[in-house]
Amino acid sequence: QVQLVESGGGLVQAGGSLRLSCVASGWTSSIVWMAWFRQAPGKDRELVARIRWNAENSYYADSAKGRFTISRDNAKNTAVLQMNSLKPEDTAVYYCAAGGGGNNWYGYSDWGQGTQVTVSS
Repeated sequence: QVQLVESGGGLVQAGGSLRLSCVASGWTSSIVWMAWFRQAPGKDRELVARIRWNAENSYYADSAKGRFTISRDNAKNTAVLQMNSLKPEDTAVYYCAAGGGGNNWYGYSDWGQGTQVTVSS
């Protein structure tokens, strides 16, 4: 099992930036992909971006392309989501996840507690 702890959420004005971090511990050798999901009130949990833990592959949802960047530091067991040009529609709880990959939440077995991101207009 992998334990994940997110940090970096908060309140920002539209056009601003936030940097989310996720530190993994436990059985980190089992991680294939790390991902960031988000869930807004009344909406389904959706993939924002994912990155392969031991390769250079990454994937972004259309809503994140050109604005968000996912990266990882294996030595620190950390995944980072840099979010620029934030919009009010980016407001959600953001979750870090680890698992086998894919674009659906059920492809990930381990989850962080979530961090709130609020973008004001």
